[in-house]
Amino acid sequence: MSERLADPADSQPGTAEMVLIPAGEYLMGVDSKRDDSPAHNVAIEAFFLDRYEVTNAQYLAFCQATGRNLPEFWGLERFRSTPDFPRHPVVGVSWLDATDYAVWCGKRLPTEAEWEYAARGGLVGLIFPYGDDPDPAMMNYSGSRLGAPVAVGSYPPNGFGLYDMAGNVVEWVADFYAEDYYKTSPASNPQGPERGHFRVLRGGGWHSGASCCRVHYRNALVPQWKDIAVGFRCARDLANPGHRP
Repeated sequence: MSERLADPADSQPGTAEMVLIPAGEYLMGVDSKRDDSPAHNVAIEAFFLDRYEVTNAQYLAFCQATGRNLPEFWGLERFRSTPDFPRHPVVGVSWLDATDYAVWCGKRLPTEAEWEYAARGGLVGLIFPYGDDPDPAMMNYSGSRLGAPVAVGSYPPNGFGLYDMAGNVVEWVADFYAEDYYKTSPASNPQGPERGHFRVLRGGGWHSGASCCRVHYRNALVPQWKDIAVGFRCARDLANPGHRP
């Protein structure tokens, strides 16, 4: 199910479409010696998530409407960060930029738990949103040898109808990062640690190795960081739209 929301940044048909992610439970993380362990059961309430990563056209509309600075690498064709690539995902935006954009749209960033649940697309126990093996036909990562982001929706969607939940650009999510958070994470709608120095990123990007594109893989950067392969997508609560503090 999808919902067409009134989005002032909807500069390209379909790019602001949101998908209803149904409520459910899943096994988050894996059992390993890394920060994505231990595997633990998590229940998630239903929510809406952008079908696509936020595009250059959408983010440019936000900058023009608010007077915000353009993305860090704007004008560099090698990163597809120009108005000539309206359907390519925006890059060169910080967590702070992403959060402000989401608020402007009446949305928010997804939590880490929401993001992983959505990325899995209803599949159980698989490593990528589509299966267990890295596949250049299914995601844009270093093994694809494309050397840049591609237009959103260029690869098949996952089981929830979401695109680029692995590869293309790494995506900011709402949570603070803590290496051992999974050891104490609540079992229902976890929101991440109450404080921290870093914010979580998910999904891998166009120059990420395959291992960084796994659905359970975690990364983190300072919220001011801007990168050639980092973008985002937005979420929205069913009953209470807008940013979740």
